[in-house]
Amino acid sequence: MSTMLDNEEGRKLSSTCVENRDELVAYLESGCKPADKWVIGTEHEKFGFDIKTRQPIPYDGPAGVKAIFDGLITKYDWEPVLENGKMIALYQDGQAISLEPGGQFELSGAPLPTVHKTCGEVNTHLDQVKDIAGQLGIGFIGMGFHPTASRADFDTMPKDRYGIMTAYMPKKGTMGLDMMYRTCTVQVNLDFGSEQDMARKFRVGMALQPLATALFANSPFKDGLLSDFISLRANVWTDTDNERCGTLPFVFDDGFGFEQYADYALDVPMYFVYRDGKYIDASGQSFRDFLAGKLPALPGEKPTLKDWDNHLTTIFTEVRMKKYMEMRGADGGPWRRICALPAFWVGLLYDGASLDAAMDLIRGWTVEDVDNMRFAVTREGFRTAAPGGRTLQDIAQSALEISRAGLKARGNIDTWGNDETHFLDTLQRSVDAGVTHAEELVHLYKGAWAGNLDRVFDEFAY
Repeated sequence: MSTMLDNEEGRKLSSTCVENRDELVAYLESGCKPADKWVIGTEHEKFGFDIKTRQPIPYDGPAGVKAIFDGLITKYDWEPVLENGKMIALYQDGQAISLEPGGQFELSGAPLPTVHKTCGEVNTHLDQVKDIAGQLGIGFIGMGFHPTASRADFDTMPKDRYGIMTAYMPKKGTMGLDMMYRTCTVQVNLDFGSEQDMARKFRVGMALQPLATALFANSPFKDGLLSDFISLRANVWTDTDNERCGTLPFVFDDGFGFEQYADYALDVPMYFVYRDGKYIDASGQSFRDFLAGKLPALPGEKPTLKDWDNHLTTIFTEVRMKKYMEMRGADGGPWRRICALPAFWVGLLYDGASLDAAMDLIRGWTVEDVDNMRFAVTREGFRTAAPGGRTLQDIAQSALEISRAGLKARGNIDTWGNDETHFLDTLQRSVDAGVTHAEELVHLYKGAWAGNLDRVFDEFAY
């Protein structure tokens, strides 16, 4: 589930002209797979920083992004991906290392069958990056929002689409540039077996994203000080661009399926069209007009399936669908928590009995309930009020029990005899204590660190 298509599939999509809406719906539906083919794709982002100054690293220079790329190519045989002659990504065996706008490193993992394997991939990646970066005086840290740097402290990566987005974001919300340059996340990409299976997973995923935000809350700082939030990253998404973010009410309708999602995506304003190695600015224009051959940016031209695939990547809802589903509600975090995210969602969604139990857990929840939790959890964490007079801590206990049962039922054992349930242990400790990781950081900041946020880089770097 790497975000980078292999060359053969990319060429096929780029050469397939779309004539009507039904072909866009069919593209989504083509993601259906039998359960024995379901895989796990984990993506996580992290901030690079100069070990001496704690400042974000630039693209160029002896201690910058390109230098890390060069080291990974030389020592670990990664293949470079270029745009306008500049390295913007690396590729190897179905994995991609790409760059977010402010230089955040993202691993888009290969599609793998077990949490054990996806966690092994994460471990190998972080070991390699730490090896190369450490020789350059660079460290990496996983947090949802950069604890000290301002927007002006970030170098812009040489990807043309980011220039288009940087110009467009301030027109749509107050925090879009913070989202681009100052946030990091970890997400998991999961398969579905049928339209009905997709709809059930989407509903559970959307309803429980506020819970994921609490479980992985890790962004209580801004500009070197305490903020008012435990997940500042999640709060940023509440005013980034509401035409492409947030909760999708129609997901909870009885008739929800591929057609409804395609119709929604058709009405999400575009960012760009990619042609001949160049990004053409189509920000704010309509994919429906593109389908009719009336796109102002490319008059008379119709989209390809690759254009549709690209457009789907510009939707930033809490759950996103392409030919698979992405769970997007978590802050970037410590090494041990990266593997907990795929374990949590796989346990809930990949076992039939657990998915039934998860559907029962959210039964009767309304869109208003989910939105209320989405906004409140950014400050209140596990104390957030949930439907039925419960709190998110109560919901978390139930959800972890369901997820643990689902992982156990999968029966995937590693070489040490462990099943996949142990990846949930770090989350269970937080839930039992009723304290998010962000609140643990706040306690350190007010106590042992005496307000010195350099300590977060010393103690929580990878």
